[in-house]
Amino acid sequence: MKPILEMTKFELTAYIQSALEEQKIHVVLSGGAAVSFYSDNAYVSYDLDLVNLFSVERKRIKQVMESLGFVEEGRYFTYTGTDFFIEFPPGPLTVGVEPVKNVDEVRFVTGTMRIISATDSVKDRLAAFYHWGDEQCLKQARLIKERNKVDLDEIERWSKGEGKQREFLRFISD
Repeated sequence: MKPILEMTKFELTAYIQSALEEQKIHVVLSGGAAVSFYSDNAYVSYDLDLVNLFSVERKRIKQVMESLGFVEEGRYFTYTGTDFFIEFPPGPLTVGVEPVKNVDEVRFVTGTMRIISATDSVKDRLAAFYHWGDEQCLKQARLIKERNKVDLDEIERWSKGEGKQREFLRFISD
């Protein structure tokens, strides 16, 4: 197995997810790290948000993370020598008020990474733009759209459900 200090953020994600899966703990990568993946690192995030799909007690997650050599610091887990910090936001896995529809799987030598789809990653970033006015998240959503095939009809449908059709028009009008 490749040493943790030599793993990319996505290899590390797959490694952690595989270890958690062995303990029946199911998590999916979301947030800024998903943007990093879908933008080919044009946007860089060192925060790996692994959303807990079910109600798993944090102490079970902590046991697995400590067995891998991670240390809990506040709400994050860190590994000495890496710049990455791992967070386990509680589920359910949603974008706005809707559940995430698709989870992609990407295989690495270190395991299988489960990540929200590019379309749902756009919705995740747009949710922050729509509801908090986060302009950086609008830029991130556009990065994903430019580099991936996303379902614009689905994003528009979802945006209407969020009451944000005007903001959607701004998103698609680069």
